[in-house]
Amino acid sequence: MPAWSSSWQLPDQIADVLPSEARHIEELRRLFLDTARRYGYELVMPPLLEHLESLLTGTGEALDLQTFKLVDQLSGRTLGLRADTTPQVARIDAHLLNRSGVARLCYCGPVLHTRAERPHATREPLQLGAEIFGHAGLEADLEIQLLALEGLTAAGVGSLSVDMADVRVVNGLLAGATISSGTLAQLHAALAAKDASELASLLASQPSISQASAEGLKALLQLYGDAKVLAEAEKAFKAVPAAVAALQDMRWLASHVANFGGAVKVGFDLADLRGYAYYSGTRFAIYGHGAELARGGRYDEVGAIFGRRRPAAGFSLDLKELVSVLAPRPLRAAVCAPWGVEATLRQAIAALRAGGETVVCVLPGHEHEVNEFDCDRELAHVAGQWIVQPLNKTLV
Repeated sequence: MPAWSSSWQLPDQIADVLPSEARHIEELRRLFLDTARRYGYELVMPPLLEHLESLLTGTGEALDLQTFKLVDQLSGRTLGLRADTTPQVARIDAHLLNRSGVARLCYCGPVLHTRAERPHATREPLQLGAEIFGHAGLEADLEIQLLALEGLTAAGVGSLSVDMADVRVVNGLLAGATISSGTLAQLHAALAAKDASELASLLASQPSISQASAEGLKALLQLYGDAKVLAEAEKAFKAVPAAVAALQDMRWLASHVANFGGAVKVGFDLADLRGYAYYSGTRFAIYGHGAELARGGRYDEVGAIFGRRRPAAGFSLDLKELVSVLAPRPLRAAVCAPWGVEATLRQAIAALRAGGETVVCVLPGHEHEVNEFDCDRELAHVAGQWIVQPLNKTLV
């Protein structure tokens, strides 16, 4: 292998996006942002890199480990390439907009991860999301979920399902216990993995966790499924007000989400607390085509580190991941035109393009080449006029 052959090889789990897929991604980007605009969301464009202390303020160790770091040649300060856009949007809401009422913001841009979230995933997701700040009621949670569902439905995802959980259930069970942040992370990991032996071992090592709370945490491992789970949990945790409130909120949200388009299945997994350090209330994940396509929830503390503790709810998804589970789009229809500089030909081509048509001018000698468009019509010179007529592909 020649030495120069590796010069254009990309890093692991980083890839170019080729024309057909890029077109599909761009169509989805426009679709989601247009949908968000119809809901009243304004587009913001945070920078790809920031001073590291600003980028990671309040985000926790997990995001720190996912963040690429480099030195600014101008200032000598350490910079970070964003691994998540949500904290940046919270900073914009807190410091730049500084609105007293509701703010609805959306975004779309690349993020970079030092490690992929799962095997075969990209380390350069194209993250799209929406955030609503300033409203503590369930109306904001519901709006965010409906916006995500509407976008995914419009994108062509069928048989959607929503899984819900709420960090207040576990927080309520652990209220009053003295637990280190490291042990708390282990407890949440054991719950998410439904590792009964690890959970039992951790609980046995924590004398500040009451017997009742320990039994409640163990019960969470079995509390997943349909709406019956909520009824079982309410009986089990009736002495924990925070948990009961969380269960009631999930029931209300589920009753409305299930009616979206008449085709959304809603489930619950009360032990699934991925991102527990991030969320302050209900969290959700949306599945379709056998994959998790979007996630979000309520994170009222996201802006606190920036000096504004405002209610906040939102969702995000990776457009590259979404495209990977959808059927490829058919080629875009186009008009094939001869190349030329004659005024009447140029005018005819300009008029077609102004009307929204894609016109591909065929360069001399390239009449039989394949391109990224379906040239189903041709611009032909007939009786002294340029007209569009069906293309006889058997002659091409």
